[in-house]
Amino acid sequence: MSISSRFSVGIHILALIEINKDGVSTSEFLAGSVNTNPAVIRKIMGMLKKAGLVKVQPGIAGASLARDLSTITLLDVYQAVNVVKEDELFSIHDNPNPDCPVGRNIQSTIGPLFTLAQTALEKALGSVSIGDVVTDILEKEK
Repeated sequence: MSISSRFSVGIHILALIEINKDGVSTSEFLAGSVNTNPAVIRKIMGMLKKAGLVKVQPGIAGASLARDLSTITLLDVYQAVNVVKEDELFSIHDNPNPDCPVGRNIQSTIGPLFTLAQTALEKALGSVSIGDVVTDILEKEK
């Protein structure tokens, strides 16, 4: 199972809004770049708006960034689009057999490892901004 594509689409939306800042970033325009339905874009835009990452106004076409792109991290996007519930990137199966030595101990053994892995992922995502993504995209376009 992979992390929801809402995460990559959220990054795509924010980067495109910045790159298209002199144009109008409608849900139809953004959907054309993502190659998806505008309704999907509107749903993710609602999540990004709720998190304070984009500004959209009912009845007015287009969206803009609500913060400077250098202050929006990939962790912000990850959290905004509800990729996973807090502290639940890795889930551990419920009710292992307590009569088995592995079943008795698996949760307490792998739980801390999963927490460590999630913390490392979130730290890495927190160190990259949408500004970094936009810079990389523009460099590749040269």
